Amino acid sequence: MGNTRKKKIMKSIESLKKQIEIHFEKLEEDLKKGNFDYARYHVKELDKSLIDSLRKRFEMLGEGDDGVVEVYNKRLRELIDKFEGGLV
Repeated sequence: MGNTRKKKIMKSIESLKKQIEIHFEKLEEDLKKGNFDYARYHVKELDKSLIDSLRKRFEMLGEGDDGVVEVYNKRLRELIDKFEGGLV
């Protein structure tokens, strides 16, 4: 893999991490407010789009993710479990 391509993928990884953190902040805020409709949206974005995209980027690099994807998945699952009654 070329150095330029690797840099682009690394840049996209950092961008995804920032977006994931933004969605986690919004999710936590919505859960605290009991705004479960918006919380569901953030869960779907995190689970189906952002975290999955991050995992794929690491696969493209052919390098391990140092557990980053698993940390995000665990964090999301803990939030879902904590507020499952309102999210289901």
